Amino acid sequence: MTKTSGSLPPIIFVLIFLLLAGGGYWWFVMRPKTSPIGVQPGRINQPPFGGQGTQPVAPGQSLPVSSAFPPPTQVPAGTNLRIDGSTSMVTINQNLKLSFERQFPGTNISTQANGSDRGIQAVLGGQADIAAASRPLTVQEQSQGLTAVVIGTDQIAIVVGKTNPFQGSITSAQVAGIFQGQINNWSAIGGTPVPIRAINRPPVSGTHQTFKEIVLRGGNFGNITTLSRDETTGLLRELRNDGIGYATYAQVVNQQTVRSVPIDGAVPGSANYPLQRQLYYIHKNPASPGVQTFLGYATSPQGQQVMFAGN
Repeated sequence: MTKTSGSLPPIIFVLIFLLLAGGGYWWFVMRPKTSPIGVQPGRINQPPFGGQGTQPVAPGQSLPVSSAFPPPTQVPAGTNLRIDGSTSMVTINQNLKLSFERQFPGTNISTQANGSDRGIQAVLGGQADIAAASRPLTVQEQSQGLTAVVIGTDQIAIVVGKTNPFQGSITSAQVAGIFQGQINNWSAIGGTPVPIRAINRPPVSGTHQTFKEIVLRGGNFGNITTLSRDETTGLLRELRNDGIGYATYAQVVNQQTVRSVPIDGAVPGSANYPLQRQLYYIHKNPASPGVQTFLGYATSPQGQQVMFAGN
């Protein structure tokens, strides 16, 4: 009995089936999973302080962001949203508020700046709809049903008073030594023989938490002056001619009473400046319709353009 021309032996069909099944198993089960944009739980998504970052950015330059929420084309009048959180994001919140309300008449965005930690607690407690945070969520906060959306990046400047006689650059290691209390005289870094007063932000500050993670590598601050309120203006007043502190660069770049100190020869405002961080909007999951529209706007090309306007 002869085989029909063009037919394939049954074993060929079995082999094809096994190949397809194996490929499907690898694709859906074994292949490496890509991570969404954001950070590892409880960690700052930054290169080590003083190390080389893989994607340096200048302050005010937005990161590639992704959001599950598309840019809104219309928003119902009467939409009200409350934002609380980072003092470093006051200008960002205000710029987005004004632009959003102008584009969608009848909406109202109220903003407060009580610090990243308190903003997150306000969202958890229902007193705010969005927390502006200059640090990522912890594992515990994520387990409470919160989600963070990366909206941009900025830089943290090391600042001294304008009348401070120190005019040099400092190294990454010296910055850490100063704020851990190991370097306590300006002469140790090339200045005059005068004690250093290191001025610290309170723990409720997201900038405090980011600084601790990036600069101190998770270590503790030394026995230095810690302010009771997370307020940049008060910190700058405390510097005088012997103090040193830190603040988001956008808040000090136009200040006439202070100046930024270069780190490892790089000045704030340059792409290779080492103290960079991501900024977040945090919300309860699932997001309300109003939160979805605002986050869709903030991560849209238009929102990214107005976010840092005037900085």
